[in-house]
Amino acid sequence: MVDPVLPSSGALSPIGLDSVRLGPGFWGDRVARNFQATIPHCQEWMEREGWIGNFRGRSPRRGREFSDSEIYKLLEAMAWSGHPALPGLAATVAGAQEGDGYLNTRWSGQRYSDLAWGHELYCYGHLIQAGVARLRAYGEDELTRAARLAADHVCRRFMDTAEVCGHPVVEMALVELYRATGAERYLEMARRFVERRGLPALPGAADPAYFQDDVPVRQAQVLRGHAVRALYLAASAVDVAVETGDADLLKAVETQWERTVARRTHLTGGMGSRHADEAFGEDFELPPDRAYAETCAGVASVMLCHRLLLATGDPRYADLAERTMYNVLAAGTAPDGRSFFYSNPLQVRVPPEPRQGVNPGVAGGTRSAWFEVACCPNNIARTLASLGAYLAAADGDGLRVHHYATGEIGHDGLVLRIETGYPWSGAVTARVVEGRTARIALRVPAWAGGAALTYRGETRPAGPGYAVAEADWRPGEEIRLDLPVRPRWTLPDRRVDALRGCAAVERGPLVYCAESAGDGPPLDLAEAVLSAPAEREADGVVELEVPARLAPPADTAWPYAESHPAARPAEDATLRLIPYHLRATRGPAAMRVWLPIAAPDGTDDTTGTAPAERR
Repeated sequence: MVDPVLPSSGALSPIGLDSVRLGPGFWGDRVARNFQATIPHCQEWMEREGWIGNFRGRSPRRGREFSDSEIYKLLEAMAWSGHPALPGLAATVAGAQEGDGYLNTRWSGQRYSDLAWGHELYCYGHLIQAGVARLRAYGEDELTRAARLAADHVCRRFMDTAEVCGHPVVEMALVELYRATGAERYLEMARRFVERRGLPALPGAADPAYFQDDVPVRQAQVLRGHAVRALYLAASAVDVAVETGDADLLKAVETQWERTVARRTHLTGGMGSRHADEAFGEDFELPPDRAYAETCAGVASVMLCHRLLLATGDPRYADLAERTMYNVLAAGTAPDGRSFFYSNPLQVRVPPEPRQGVNPGVAGGTRSAWFEVACCPNNIARTLASLGAYLAAADGDGLRVHHYATGEIGHDGLVLRIETGYPWSGAVTARVVEGRTARIALRVPAWAGGAALTYRGETRPAGPGYAVAEADWRPGEEIRLDLPVRPRWTLPDRRVDALRGCAAVERGPLVYCAESAGDGPPLDLAEAVLSAPAEREADGVVELEVPARLAPPADTAWPYAESHPAARPAEDATLRLIPYHLRATRGPAAMRVWLPIAAPDGTDDTTGTAPAERR
């Protein structure tokens, strides 16, 4: 089966990337653009920067110590999508491999001299994932052989040590290679890597929590430290738990996920609040303007949610995956597929000018064509190339559809044609192309109170979770799910200090934001009024308008006082809201998701309390 994640057990089973065919629409368009624009763009830039040349022995070596991994992520994207450039690039990579399987263009003469920061095992992880993708989508070739040689080298070198890599990913790659080949040594190596962490396995590290090396995985209560590392480790632990039948390890990750979502996750689904160390902050440390929310952390979160969904069948994992897909993954690439966000803040105070060439930083005010650390473009490329595998899963002899996109989904003689304008509209129609007796379940997101399911002339309410239709299906029959995609105000937990007195607007799975581009009011003076947003369509995109009050600029020389000054008349204004994933597409702009709220009577309101009917 062609799929990035193929567990041997679990509540749900993948149906395979080859069982999904996407058509035009929100995700289908992005997957097509990924193939046509993003993958060639990434290859062109890595040739230009000399990272691919490193495998040809070019001297001096160019790029960061982990740049090899970016070529491997690109190879994975090419493998899932059947890109014609793969064989040539794979041959270049394989040509640099040493006889014992070692492959790294930075550390060849200093093998494993810096496990905390060297990223050698991390790079192997992405090579192995690319090899597994090629093996499942095509069969054995030069790339798959290079991946297995590297994996065997890792097992020989690390099986009986106490060492790990500073950046997890090789663990889940080894599990997937075990699933693809049946070789038990790969699973055992992955298990040992997971179990060693926190003993500690990186002695001497200045901040063990940064590496998730402060406590063993089983004892941790929440995800912490470097966000991408933490999420990759958690995904690896799920893989190991599923393959070894370790219910306690799986439960530990579920507990960590629950607390992380409840206390350390941004409204967009983004994870990571600190620019320092690209890390999670403490509970409820969720500042909008300093949110890091790295695109790679969004990818990792979707990977973790997908694994937990397959293992447990719990739709809450699909809910967070959807939120992250529409508001982090979709935001990460510009509409042309050739520029990217690294970080994804929820507020931009002063927009930076677009940077030409390589961006040495990660600021999230404008997209960049390339970065000195270019993990995010290639991570987006491999995720979009395999996106179809995330849309649905088998449930016994039935089918569960988790995410909605126009196209066809098939499983074991049952083929559905999905037609939808989601996320802009909430109507989802599943038409039977090939039928049999089956249970078809369509996910109803947690926000979708008032949804309805219609089939065979009967309409019934569909609460959050899964709306189920079971019958002996015949070609031409239809199931229709109507989701109430309409604007709604969302309030933050009062313990999030940075968001007191603010609210945000969502519509369906989309988070909205205000931008200062064009003739809109200055965002530092605007306070939104909590009333029903008005909708308008512009070029197929639903935009919103909310009334606001535009406070006059302060006329004091000092911004602090013993009491609030007398209120000055406020000017009525309108805030135009656009989907967060489309921010910064009209040029540099100030932006904010969380809007200060004006009190209904025009006085200062710092409570952040919405009218009861909008709670």
